[in-house]
Amino acid sequence: MSTLNSVTTVKQPAVGRSAAGTRIGYGLLYLVLLIAAVAQILPLVWLFLFSLKNNQEVFNLPPFSLPASPKWENYVTVWQQGSIGRYFMNSVSITLISVVLTILLASFVTFAITRMRWKLSAVVLGLFMIGLMIPVHSTLIPLFILFQKLGMTDSHSSIILSYTAFNLPITIMILLGFYYTLPREVEEAAVMDGCSVNRIFFQIILPMTSSVLVTAAIINMIYNWNEFIFVNTFISTDTLKTLTVGVQNFVGQYTTDWGAIGATLMISILPILIMFMVLSNRIVEGIAAGSVKG
Repeated sequence: MSTLNSVTTVKQPAVGRSAAGTRIGYGLLYLVLLIAAVAQILPLVWLFLFSLKNNQEVFNLPPFSLPASPKWENYVTVWQQGSIGRYFMNSVSITLISVVLTILLASFVTFAITRMRWKLSAVVLGLFMIGLMIPVHSTLIPLFILFQKLGMTDSHSSIILSYTAFNLPITIMILLGFYYTLPREVEEAAVMDGCSVNRIFFQIILPMTSSVLVTAAIINMIYNWNEFIFVNTFISTDTLKTLTVGVQNFVGQYTTDWGAIGATLMISILPILIMFMVLSNRIVEGIAAGSVKG
C-alpha cells in the first residue's frame, strides 16, 4: 500500500507539469494567431483611412492617422464619375460565369477520372496537371493571336475562356482528394435503382461534393476578381474593362487622385472579403474533407 501511495505522489507533479505545459503551448499559439490576425487586418485599416483622405493628407499625415474631415465623397466620385459601377458589374459577370464554367467542367473531368474505368484516364489527368507548370505570361502572345484570328479580342468571352482554362488544373487537383473519399456503394445502389450516369452525377455526386465545391469556387473567385494581365491585354474598350484595370482612370499624366484610388481598391476588396467571411466555415470544411484520402 505504501508503494502505491508513493507512485501516486510521484505521478501527480508530472500531470500538473503536463497541464501547465499544454496551457503555455496554447497561450503561445493564440499569441501567434493574434499577431498574424493583426498583421492581416492592419493593411485593410490603412486602406480604409487612405480612401477617406485627399492628396495633401495622404502625403502629409501619418499612415494610420484619421483625416481632419473624412472624404466620403471619394466613394461617390469613383462610382458616378469614374465608371466604377460599370467596371464592378463587368467584374461580377466575368467572375461568376468563369467560376460556374470552371467548377462544372472540373467536376466532369474529376468524375470521369476517378469514378469511371478507361485506359487513358491517367494520361488525361497528367495533361491537366501539366497546366499547373505553364506560366500565365508566356501564353499572352499566343492567346492574343488566337483570339484575334477568331474575332474574340476586346470581348468578355476571351477573358472568360482564359480564366476557365487556367483555373481548371488547380480546381481538378482540389476536387480529386474529395472524390477519392466518396463511397462507391452509393453509386452502385443508384445503378441498381436504374439511375443513368447523368442522374448519378447531377443528383448524387454534385450534392455530396458541395463543401469542396464552395472551397474551389472561392479560390477561383479570388483569382478571377483580382486578375489584371489578361484584361489589360485583351480588352481595349473602356466599357468592357473590370475593376482592376479601371483604377487606372484616376492616374493622370500630371495629377493622380490618390483618395479615389483608395476608394476604388476598397470597393474591389469588399465583395470577396464579405463572401469569405460568410462562407468561411464551408471553406474550412471543404479543405479538411478533401485532405484525407479514404
